[in-house]
Amino acid sequence: MVHLGGVPREGPWEAILEHNIVGTYNVFEAARQCGVKRVVYASSNHVIGYYRAERPVGIDAPPRPDSRYGVSKVFGEALGRLYADKHGLSVACLRIGSFRERPQNARQLATWISPRDMVQLARCCIDAPDYRFLVLYGVSGNSRSRWHNPAAAVVGYRPQDNAEAYASEFKIPFADGTNPAVEFHGGEYCALDLIIKSTR
Repeated sequence: MVHLGGVPREGPWEAILEHNIVGTYNVFEAARQCGVKRVVYASSNHVIGYYRAERPVGIDAPPRPDSRYGVSKVFGEALGRLYADKHGLSVACLRIGSFRERPQNARQLATWISPRDMVQLARCCIDAPDYRFLVLYGVSGNSRSRWHNPAAAVVGYRPQDNAEAYASEFKIPFADGTNPAVEFHGGEYCALDLIIKSTR
């Protein structure tokens, strides 16, 4: 089962609760009851969005979500871990970056995943030999990527595209400490509803 449903961006809590929290629980529970062997879950890079952009982040860093949406994806990953440990499901959580036809801004030179790489990644997670629980970053082979992605080798994911091909189209913003959308991995999500001006 590949679970791609839910609210795909930051939004009102009521909608995120219904679709990303309750809905994700229903998917995992239905998978268990129906004897599904593997669930591929669409998580998000916004699980770790509040790490500073200059710091590379791997899969073992504690969650640091940048939004209600990011919190819902932390929940989904934890739920996947529970169903793997308690019920024996094979679970892959894909922390998808910026899924677009092509990068749309300077940040996406690091976070972009192309359609064909996304299809390949999902297929690899479906077809890979036995694994219990994996977290992977859904990102193309970008020269500027800031995410360590060791589980990609486990499933045989070999990205074909690199956002660097589009780098000349964008002006790289200077990180001067005044723009949270530049300072953190989560980009513009980190600036939404912001009250404090500095996060370390």
